[in-house]
Amino acid sequence: MRHAGIPAGVHVLLERGDQVLLMRRAGTGFFDGLYSLPGGHVEEGESLRATAIREMAEEVGVVLIEADLTVVGAVHRRSDTNRIDFFLAARSWQGEPRIAEPDKCDALAWFSRGALPDTIVPYIRDALAAGPGPWIQESGWL
Repeated sequence: MRHAGIPAGVHVLLERGDQVLLMRRAGTGFFDGLYSLPGGHVEEGESLRATAIREMAEEVGVVLIEADLTVVGAVHRRSDTNRIDFFLAARSWQGEPRIAEPDKCDALAWFSRGALPDTIVPYIRDALAAGPGPWIQESGWL
């Protein structure tokens, strides 16, 4: 018996000191107006690290390499469907982050983990509060 797959996403933490890069979603129909980590859906045949590399180039115009990515956590969440989101931290990157998809993002800023914006995707706030990992969380099931 074949089971329906669970959509998987990847979120990437770019950090400078105690600050993390967040982007404000716009025009997507999903959490628009809220800050989130850059990232996106895992495509067919794509690894987590390959997804992170592709999404970071597409969304914020930076270049990552697989060896500099570490999986720090996962969130199994109930949203529009049953979803799994993986969180990867990048030790380094090339390029200066910028809004590379203005049709999906209208702001990009560095925030201290202790002063995150009020307008942040709830499961992203929880993931950032979870620490360096590894960790697993559940969201939206109660």
